[in-house]
Amino acid sequence: MASAEAGETTAGLRPLRRNWRFQMLWGGAAASLLGSRMSTIAYPLLLLAMTGSTFAAGAFSGVQLLTQVLFGIHAGTVADRYDRRVVLIVADGLRFLASLTVPLALAMDRLTLIHILLVAVVVGATMAYAFPVRTLAIRSVVPKAQLRQALAQDGLRTNGTGLLGPPLAGFLFGLGRSAPFIGAAVGSLLSFGAACAVPFDGKAETSGGKARGGALEGIRFLARSPLLRATVGITFALYLVCSATVLSCLVLLQREGVGSAGIGLALSGEAAGGIVGVLFVSRLHRLMGPGKLLIAASWLYVPPLLVLPLSSSPVLVFFVLAVMLLSDPSLDVMTDVLIFQQVPDELRGRVMAATFMLFTLGMPAGTLGSGLLLDFLSPGAMFTLLAAVLAVALVPLTLNRTLWESGWPV
Repeated sequence: MASAEAGETTAGLRPLRRNWRFQMLWGGAAASLLGSRMSTIAYPLLLLAMTGSTFAAGAFSGVQLLTQVLFGIHAGTVADRYDRRVVLIVADGLRFLASLTVPLALAMDRLTLIHILLVAVVVGATMAYAFPVRTLAIRSVVPKAQLRQALAQDGLRTNGTGLLGPPLAGFLFGLGRSAPFIGAAVGSLLSFGAACAVPFDGKAETSGGKARGGALEGIRFLARSPLLRATVGITFALYLVCSATVLSCLVLLQREGVGSAGIGLALSGEAAGGIVGVLFVSRLHRLMGPGKLLIAASWLYVPPLLVLPLSSSPVLVFFVLAVMLLSDPSLDVMTDVLIFQQVPDELRGRVMAATFMLFTLGMPAGTLGSGLLLDFLSPGAMFTLLAAVLAVALVPLTLNRTLWESGWPV
């Protein structure tokens, strides 16, 4: 089956809403991501209740993200050299089985920190292998002329689940400790079912019979461009700051006695900012080139961090996180335009995996580092420290002439 991406025009195409393969894959991915968003809040709440340690509270997310980074490069090679549909089915199936063990262990009163960290390893590894394959599957079931529309709908999945996941996790956790973890397991099961039900071309399009280059070819592609190097470097810093900020907000609200449902609602502000930010993507891309957009979006993180120490109100936390994440959709589209659309299919899995790995490398550092520091610093002091570190890191970026003069590819 030839890829649907190859050279189609809009004439005679059926509406995307009637593309059942895309919509089913999208629905399964949305269910899985919603479960993951709930887990991001539920595990720290559970670990705080079990241990009372903020470092332990950040351990699940930190270990999961670190595992994603470690397996990221190999995941890209697998996506380029093996049947992508089989990889997606196996990854989703293993994630479901691992997620299911948590509510079962809670029901038997046998859950331990070691068990939770082992689940984090499995979940992180399977997400590393599923991410490039799931993204490439969209290109395989959607005609090229509708790809932008499909990616926009996929962006709604990311921000929509981010908006629903935290408050839903807090609400379910209030009903019972097992409830959000059962929800996460069900989400993985639905994603597994969609991967099994939807046929798509899982073979990479190659010019010489098999994917050329080694596992590090994706990183080499990124390293050849000063603009891409800067994009990866600063996005790493933003991911670090954002993950540290979310955990610090969670600890702040928990220490102030805010309930789990209130914490979830407050932390959903980052997804709300992403949804609103979608409205500005086209306008921002017309107003400025990619380098200027990167600089402006990065500085947008600093002022909100200086506001957070002023109050522990859940409402303030919600709006501050929303403002910080307003520029994220524009950066996501910029990544797709600058990187993913410029690389041949036989290399695309490795480039996507390398980009994802380098972007998210800051998340385990931010989560684990802030969890350790919060045992000694107040959340207010942590916010001030993050603002200062980010501002210092942004100074050389702001003075980079190459970024100011960069333009969009034709």
